[in-house]
Amino acid sequence: MIDVTRLDGRSFTLNADLIEVVESNPDTYIRLQNGNSFVVRESRQEIVQRVIAFRRQLYQDCLSTDEAVISAQMQPARGGS
Repeated sequence: MIDVTRLDGRSFTLNADLIEVVESNPDTYIRLQNGNSFVVRESRQEIVQRVIAFRRQLYQDCLSTDEAVISAQMQPARGGS
């Protein structure tokens, strides 16, 4: 999910996984896979960077969770004989 700003200044959160096309001409248009489109204040490059940051954070969270699970699995069993 990424935050974007409509031309009137209202912010909203957009599902980055649904973005199909981002165009600048000169306003920035975002078209989603479902056909909905939005005109936003952010530049095309800003949208791309926000999507990259969102995905990077998502994958880091997944990797951190995987590392915690692997670490727990490698700990020797405690207790009972």
